[in-house]
Amino acid sequence: MPKVSILIPCYNNAGWIEKSIEAALSQSVSSKEVIVLDDGSTDDSLNKIQSFGDRIKWETGPNRGGNVARNRLLEMASGEWVQYLDADDSLEEDKVSRQLEAATEDVDAVYGSVTVESWRSGELVDRFTSTPARSQDVYSQWLDWKLAQTGSVLWRTESLRSIGGWNEDYACCQDNEICLRALQKGLVFRQTDDSGAIYRLWSSGTVSKKNPERLLKTKTALIEEMLDWLESSGRLLDVHRIDAGKACFQMARLYAAADIDGASDYYKGMMAKGIMYPDATVAPPVYRALLSIFGFKFAEKVAKALRRSQG
Repeated sequence: MPKVSILIPCYNNAGWIEKSIEAALSQSVSSKEVIVLDDGSTDDSLNKIQSFGDRIKWETGPNRGGNVARNRLLEMASGEWVQYLDADDSLEEDKVSRQLEAATEDVDAVYGSVTVESWRSGELVDRFTSTPARSQDVYSQWLDWKLAQTGSVLWRTESLRSIGGWNEDYACCQDNEICLRALQKGLVFRQTDDSGAIYRLWSSGTVSKKNPERLLKTKTALIEEMLDWLESSGRLLDVHRIDAGKACFQMARLYAAADIDGASDYYKGMMAKGIMYPDATVAPPVYRALLSIFGFKFAEKVAKALRRSQG
């Protein structure tokens, strides 16, 4: 079985880093190395990393950002395959070994479902599995934002290096950007039924929650880049534009909670571009009726009032 490098960037995650390292060390794959990079943490993360001794490789340096750390880890990796693991996430113990079974010679990346956990005050309060639909092609899965969660993908090391690694200009949506670039470069993705990746939601200080406007702009720009590339390469289908419109509609609704005027302007702008599709899964019939008659802002105000009245 080929060697796998499990790569963990860490910045101020003292509460989780030990569990993440333990999950990496517990992987059932026979040949592995665990490499941790402390990205200038100011909490107790480094001490907890060092406590694992020679069971892991580690390095520390000044804070330079997540993608710089991921690229440095990629430089340090000696495995044929690399598994990234964010410092507050986890892996089921046979995640890597199961995906390696699907990693034939023609495959550059293997991905699957993600278990999403919500934590509050140190307690697990919700858990569900997000699975890319087999009925969708890889482009629709990407547009549905279900292809690219960082811990889900097992990468062939040389394939990842061949596309330049992670884009250090991105402060959010990094996993979606790298998968878009990989698809554009012709890398082959293979889906497995169960990936064993665990993504934890536990803090209000995440990139998306701290700056929802940046998330909206970055994600929209990536979606438009995907559509442009699909069209220019002769791959664009009607379903891709619909999936893109659903994603933009969901973003508009989420953004409305922070800035209803900005969300309304965004909705109108994307409607003008033909990339807006009211999704029945996040907009019930009454909402869609109000939307068609009175517009986005009015529908959102009514929806907000109803949520308040229901507690």
